[in-house]
Amino acid sequence: MIAVTLVLLAVFVKAEDTICKMLQTQPDEPLFAKDGDIIIGGIFSFHNSIADEKPMFKEMPGFNIKEFLFAKTMAFAAEEINNNSNILPGISMGYKIYDDCSSVPLAMKAALALVNGLEKSVTNFSCTKPSNIYAIIGMSDSTPTIAVTTSIRSYHIPVISYYSTCACLSKKLDFPTFFRTIPSDYHQSKALAQLVKHFGWTWLGALSSDNDYGNAGIAAFIEAVQKEGLCVEYAHSIYRNSPREKVLTLVDIMKRASSKVIVVFATFSDLEDLIKELFLQNVTSLQWIGSEGWISSEYLATKENYSVLKGALGLAISNVIIPSLPDYLNDIRPSEIPKSIDLNMSWVSAFNCSLETEVLRNISCIEAPRQISNQYTDVPEVRIANNVYKAVYAIAHSLHSLFECQCNLTNDTCSDKIHFFILCKVLEKLKKVNYTTSYGENVYFDENGDPVAKYDLINWQMSEKGTIKFVNVGLYDSSLLAGKQFSMNNVSIMWRDGYNKVPKSVCSESCQPGTRKAVRKGKPICCFDCLICGEGEISNTTGTDYCDFDIEFLTFGEIMGILLVILSILGTMVTLTVATVFFKYRQTPVVKANNSELSFLLLFSLTFCFLCSLTFIGEPSDWSCMLRHTAFGITFVLCISCILGKTLVVLMAFRATLPGNNIMKLFGPRQQRFSVFSLTAIQILICALWLMLSPPFPIKNMQHYNDKIILECDLGSAVTFYSVLGYIGLLSIMCFILAFLARKLPDNFNEAKFITFSMLIFCSVWLAFIPAYISSPGKYTVAVEIFAILASSFGLLFCIFAPKCYIILLKPEKNTKKVLLGKNQPKALTEVFKIMN
Repeated sequence: MIAVTLVLLAVFVKAEDTICKMLQTQPDEPLFAKDGDIIIGGIFSFHNSIADEKPMFKEMPGFNIKEFLFAKTMAFAAEEINNNSNILPGISMGYKIYDDCSSVPLAMKAALALVNGLEKSVTNFSCTKPSNIYAIIGMSDSTPTIAVTTSIRSYHIPVISYYSTCACLSKKLDFPTFFRTIPSDYHQSKALAQLVKHFGWTWLGALSSDNDYGNAGIAAFIEAVQKEGLCVEYAHSIYRNSPREKVLTLVDIMKRASSKVIVVFATFSDLEDLIKELFLQNVTSLQWIGSEGWISSEYLATKENYSVLKGALGLAISNVIIPSLPDYLNDIRPSEIPKSIDLNMSWVSAFNCSLETEVLRNISCIEAPRQISNQYTDVPEVRIANNVYKAVYAIAHSLHSLFECQCNLTNDTCSDKIHFFILCKVLEKLKKVNYTTSYGENVYFDENGDPVAKYDLINWQMSEKGTIKFVNVGLYDSSLLAGKQFSMNNVSIMWRDGYNKVPKSVCSESCQPGTRKAVRKGKPICCFDCLICGEGEISNTTGTDYCDFDIEFLTFGEIMGILLVILSILGTMVTLTVATVFFKYRQTPVVKANNSELSFLLLFSLTFCFLCSLTFIGEPSDWSCMLRHTAFGITFVLCISCILGKTLVVLMAFRATLPGNNIMKLFGPRQQRFSVFSLTAIQILICALWLMLSPPFPIKNMQHYNDKIILECDLGSAVTFYSVLGYIGLLSIMCFILAFLARKLPDNFNEAKFITFSMLIFCSVWLAFIPAYISSPGKYTVAVEIFAILASSFGLLFCIFAPKCYIILLKPEKNTKKVLLGKNQPKALTEVFKIMN
């Protein structure tokens, strides 16, 4: 593979060598080098080739000062590690730094020069072969990074990039040796999509660099916004050497477009010609949203460009201060720079002092009497330098971890053992590296070799002094939960049209309540007309796609539903309280004389009578429709059966006191239980037949009203439903008649009187229910039924149990056998008391 690569490179390298020689750079030799026990490689773009010109600053036509400072940051990190006894003690770190002249072929040639000590035969490659190079740091663009990583993949040497952001590099199957300390464009694209959604921009323009960085980034962005329901009106690419005709065409498209927000995923150098043309044609009404490739570029921050880019908002690499690095960079002397680099013009521009003077005086610019420009030595603005710094330390920590397993790091002879360590294990350790920098940042790589994505949200503003500044207005952190990844600072954002006025960019205004969207034929989903909802349809929200029918049913959230729920729970609590009182005083005469077993069973059934009313509230479903009617029917039959049993006991007990009457032998406790469960079993059988033959089911009643739909339960089989009600009515009438016959029993033992009154209330409620049920519309039909259930349940509870609780709790002196039997018919009542217990 390497042989083929060399052949392919030969054609390109010759031309690129010529360019580098014109720039007085030797591509075969490192520009900076330092010997050490272990060597790391570096590939930076010190020069801009004619074929691939990418000037960092307008004033520097050949030499790239920032790339030079990035390389010196690498050297600074290596020296700092060598002076730190906690990392690689007894082992010195050296480096070889090459210039790729912003050329893909020369970048590949530099990489091959770095790995020259390795075995060249791929088939005979063995991880046990030693190498002087343990990792390579570089490059600044994704395209040369892809080429270099692919070409040296078989050597198992890690490549750690500080500025290559293409999401394609996260594919571990294709790039198993690649790592980076700058976030992937996948996260940036996702963050930009969240950003435009946050500000309500649904109609966007998209622009990208015509390279791996731009094309992959904008494609991921478009995919992300489409998932969010946003639309892209146009998407075009541009390159720094694009013909003027293409630039003019693009400007014309931007002028005619209706979208007012444009998302630009590009490098700053690719935008220069476009922004100049926009300035000439006075196209200054767009809100620009930018990627990290240009949003914090000082090169673009001119007054002319500001008229076009005013209020630009975008993502930038997080800004940090590396301790001691500013002083290190300010102390750089011309004598430290290889003579092959012709940087006189760049030196004058960057440091405001003559290079010849510096060489003669052998002083640094910071010692010169002139004021220097700090845009190059102000490290907080050189955001990428931190990525280089972290890459060097990641290599050092992985090697430290590897060496620690093989030898005692306090042993000075440990450097003699370095050749025992193999590159395969370096890769493994690098995947697991996890350390914290001196300024508190945690560094580690995920399974794709990517770091945690953190971006500053940058806003272009004009200072009071008339200078352009990049204001940090927020932060994006991909490690946080969805919805919390963006956090805004308490800083006002300068928009295209001024402060606090977020620009609009929509194809169509949101449809108001009462209307719905109708997508225009052949247009994206963001372009629509608003149609008024049809008869019987409503829309209560802004921007809805559909009009819904006005659906009505009794809900738990409305006032009437809440009141009915409160009454149901109140009834349940009162019933349970009564049951507790009866249980506590179960040995007292009042409880014993009132057939305690049937009393507890009656309280149990009343509890479910109150609770079954809850099944009538809420949206009807299959299970709720079946449950509400069957539960109501069974619980009420159980309740009436208990009352009927108590009435029969009272009535038969008094008849049993007559001479020669043995009727109570046929109606003892066992027979009482049997009668209650037999009567209830009949209702259960009816309900079972109902559910099997034609069960209740939910329906949408659209016949009652023209403007709404009523959700209700269809009875299924009306015959079985009325059989359930009829059976309850039959038992109620029987109970009422028997209780009425027993009304003349002695006053001190007259439970039949209270049963008569309770059954009178019960029958009255359900007789009144029938006309109210028929005449009530919509959800009020259900409310009437619930009210009937609750009213009849409260009637039974209070009429039967309130007098007894009154005696038990408030008149305990009457809760005695003597008072209960009274003075008038002691013999009969004594016999009754015995029979009841």
